Amino acid sequence: MGKALLIVVHVCLVLAGCSFTVYGEQVYTESSMAMPPSHYHTITPATAPSPHHHHHHHHSHPPTAPPAHAPSHHHHHHHPHPPAHAPAHTPAHAPAHPPSHVAPAHPPPPHVAPAHPPPPHVAPAHPPPPHVAPAHPPTPTHRFPRSLVEVQGVVYCKSCKYAGADTLLGATAVLGATVKLQCNNTKYPLNVVGTTDKNGYFRIKAPKTITSYGAHKCKLFLVTSPSASCAKPSNLHGGATGAVLRPESLSAGTPPVALYTVGPLAFEPKCPH
Repeated sequence: MGKALLIVVHVCLVLAGCSFTVYGEQVYTESSMAMPPSHYHTITPATAPSPHHHHHHHHSHPPTAPPAHAPSHHHHHHHPHPPAHAPAHTPAHAPAHPPSHVAPAHPPPPHVAPAHPPPPHVAPAHPPPPHVAPAHPPTPTHRFPRSLVEVQGVVYCKSCKYAGADTLLGATAVLGATVKLQCNNTKYPLNVVGTTDKNGYFRIKAPKTITSYGAHKCKLFLVTSPSASCAKPSNLHGGATGAVLRPESLSAGTPPVALYTVGPLAFEPKCPH
């Protein structure tokens, strides 16, 4: 009787130990599943203890050993065991290539200034020479109606500073200079002589046989100067070779008179060296 009672007590202790072990595993499983996935590290889950198949007739395992993992002894620094079936892909790492806006493979090239900009406009090294009136201007094409001819002009003496130059800078008027109008429109040349006043001005009349229709065959020449220090005719405006007559005006009258202009003309000075 005492031996049977001892066996019953032993069986009760074994059953109580099994119940405690199953209850601990259940609590452990629920707490493990309640933990967030962030505590899942790359730790390989430990092998769960194989369940013990206890039979009422086995007596080789005493109930003195406590359960392997009691739920009351877990702390935050212990890594809990994951559930039996862990997710296949744990979100331990962020995706390798997060979605982002991708720029086009070939963006449009930026605007680049030309390597060789157009050269700036540069004035020519040698500008064209200024227009100079010819020494012998062409005969004017303007023609007056048939009329008498008169010729006017002014005679100067050049300045020693500009002797030999075709300029009248510093020139002075010559009083009493002699000029000659020569017309070659007849078999024999016709000459008319005139003199200058104190302003160097002269006005001479052509012979009545010379009309405006033949004035293009007339020229005016410098002849003499009253001053020995300024007596050489210069060829300014053709004074030495013959100045061409330029139509100036037409006076109303009977008969009308066509006025022509020459020069101005000048004599060359004798300057001390």
